[in-house]
Amino acid sequence: MPQDKYSDHSSGLESPATGVFSVTPHDTADLSYVSRAVNVAQGGSIQISTLEGGIATVHVAAGIAFPIRATRIWATGTTATGIVVLY
Repeated sequence: MPQDKYSDHSSGLESPATGVFSVTPHDTADLSYVSRAVNVAQGGSIQISTLEGGIATVHVAAGIAFPIRATRIWATGTTATGIVVLY
């Protein structure tokens, strides 16, 4: 395993993400982890539930990490594909 020179530093929201996972949008299942950002392979809309409980549809461009604290990515209202959550 590589050495992590920053292992003794606390991680904040301005720090790089430490994990990533692919998402299949779902209308009833929450994400495994609250996101720091969402990235997509093909741009479009994603409907999300936010950490504060709101629901919104946002447009995301391909290849750009969109900084959002999401708890769910809905199948309904989502047209973007290749969705990846950074946390």
